[in-house]
Amino acid sequence: MSARARLVNTAPMSLDEIIAEMVDAHTRGLDVARLHSGDLSIWSAMGEQLRGLRAHDVPFSITPGVPSFSAAAAALEAELTLPGSCQSVVLTRTTGRASSMPDSETLAAFAATGAVLAIHLSVHVAAQVQNELLRHYGADCPAAIVWRASWPDERIARTRVGGIADAAQTNALQRSALILVGRTLDQRNFGSSRLYADDYDRRYRPRGNEPRFPLGRDEGG
Repeated sequence: MSARARLVNTAPMSLDEIIAEMVDAHTRGLDVARLHSGDLSIWSAMGEQLRGLRAHDVPFSITPGVPSFSAAAAALEAELTLPGSCQSVVLTRTTGRASSMPDSETLAAFAATGAVLAIHLSVHVAAQVQNELLRHYGADCPAAIVWRASWPDERIARTRVGGIADAAQTNALQRSALILVGRTLDQRNFGSSRLYADDYDRRYRPRGNEPRFPLGRDEGG
């Protein structure tokens, strides 16, 4: 990093103070890089920061990050959506001091769908999470708690729904650890998609006497 760069630790700062720093830098013709962990599209407080920048006519660009559920799935060597098993992933959390959950967005409601759940910011209430999921997934449904996914000190605790609370306590996984729940986490017996089947007619591999997308023709042709 350039010796001319000024580093500002925003951890002890309020939103107004953070916005003031960025506005001041912009006024002086300087560039600002505001760093976040994970991806900015969920639980990042980016929305309120952008609102503040727009109010002061400060231009900005957004660089996407790697969301923790994606990094955790990679660490677990798991595809979360497997043919014939699960095709949906729900990103959710439990109510916290900073943000409460809408009444309609409960773990029980999401669990009733049978989708893979990526439960953020909730490891401190692991016992509550376990109790709410048991009725829908059963005690034997695969689960995992991943702490600092993709970082050098990453830690993983593979468990079952019935062991979520014990796994969190035993491994001392706290704060930002992610809880993943779903059959696909360790599923081996599942069907293959049609995407790569030899007889599947697709744009880049036409099949049959009347392929849907003959080579050399645009999709809309």
